[in-house]
Amino acid sequence: MAENHRIEYNWIKGVENLEKYQPGGYHPIRIGDVLNDRYHIADKLGFGGYSTVWLALDTHLKRYVAVKVSIADALPRETKVLKSLSSPSLPAHPGHGLVPTFLDEFEVQGPNGRHTCYTVTPAQCNLREISFSRLFSLRVARALSYGLTQAVAYTHSQGYVHGDIHLGNVLVKLPSSFDELSIKQLYDKYGEPETVPVTRCDGGPLPPNVPAKAVVPLFLGKYAEEFSLSNAHPLLSDFGEAFSPSSEDRLGQDCHTPPAFRAPEAKFESQTRLAYPSDIWSLATAIWEIIGMKAIFSTDFVHEDEIVSQHIDVLGPIPSEWWQRWDGRPRFFDEEGHPTESHRENRWPPLQESFEVGVQKWRRKIGDETGESEKAAFLHLMRRMLSFRPKERLTAEEVLTSEWMVKWASAALKNRGGRVSVPTKITLIL
Repeated sequence: MAENHRIEYNWIKGVENLEKYQPGGYHPIRIGDVLNDRYHIADKLGFGGYSTVWLALDTHLKRYVAVKVSIADALPRETKVLKSLSSPSLPAHPGHGLVPTFLDEFEVQGPNGRHTCYTVTPAQCNLREISFSRLFSLRVARALSYGLTQAVAYTHSQGYVHGDIHLGNVLVKLPSSFDELSIKQLYDKYGEPETVPVTRCDGGPLPPNVPAKAVVPLFLGKYAEEFSLSNAHPLLSDFGEAFSPSSEDRLGQDCHTPPAFRAPEAKFESQTRLAYPSDIWSLATAIWEIIGMKAIFSTDFVHEDEIVSQHIDVLGPIPSEWWQRWDGRPRFFDEEGHPTESHRENRWPPLQESFEVGVQKWRRKIGDETGESEKAAFLHLMRRMLSFRPKERLTAEEVLTSEWMVKWASAALKNRGGRVSVPTKITLIL
């Protein structure tokens, strides 16, 4: 369809871009559809730029699955990674169960083309939506941080970089009892699917490649302050940006991690291959956000140069070679590294003060602040994970053996009563 004849639809809050229901785009799905003669669509779980995700009852195995339906003719990158991660790990890695289990793959033909679909174990909400302007209890935050790190360590052990770690891609596991619900019981407990009629801006009739009703994603979770340790089972999801450094060159310029969580080498070494350390930087920003109220760097839509200025404000000087070729530098700093007058008013606090402002101040209000020894161990860990030079960052396994992870984060899992594999070695962070 020519661009000047592109149909536009009235905006509906909380649903995918309806203009992408066109040839080459999304596949229209209705509640009650049965895909592949097997998967009864019960509700919607979410969407992204390249797919929609649905909660379905597997009528063969009588359990719920998440069905990811890609846009037409999309390359099945994620399925290859998930198949690899779902295979048994030898020896068993404690992070194996903290990534989605790949179950099935099939295709559907529709008015917009041929769509690759695959099913994985379903999950609840993502950590971003349940923790925005809210705090997990410190015990829960520690357990989630440890579990997320285990998931990253497992991913790395299988030869993959995740490539897009942030709280929007960290889900919470559903309890096993969820599969006991019939679709009617599901609706009785969580409500009927929320649908909104789709209408064209010009008032014309809907074409056949657009659903008559948009489905608002179902919220299955609970908010941060309601979480208990028994709920703290994270699931690292969305491997659409994952890659294997041993067989694929992913250059810094091709990094699609949101700027607030993106490792700085993606900007300053744009023609250099990314590897596992880029995940460690993103993991550090995710852990900080789980522990505190405010992200360590701005999550607003700001220019990447502003994020670089925040890196310097919080962590100190960047490597000299980066400093010399940073084109955006004059807006924030003079030649000696002093902040410009305009930037002086908007500087982000250094690391220790950032912890006070973004974490401790809020925890103090609910009587759940970190002690001085834990704070020191946590900030030491952040320093090593947020080293500007990738080779100086800890590996994921070294993060797991750091003082904060061993003495505080893994201890939270022990208190939960579940099985936890805790390394005995403690990484000395100087």
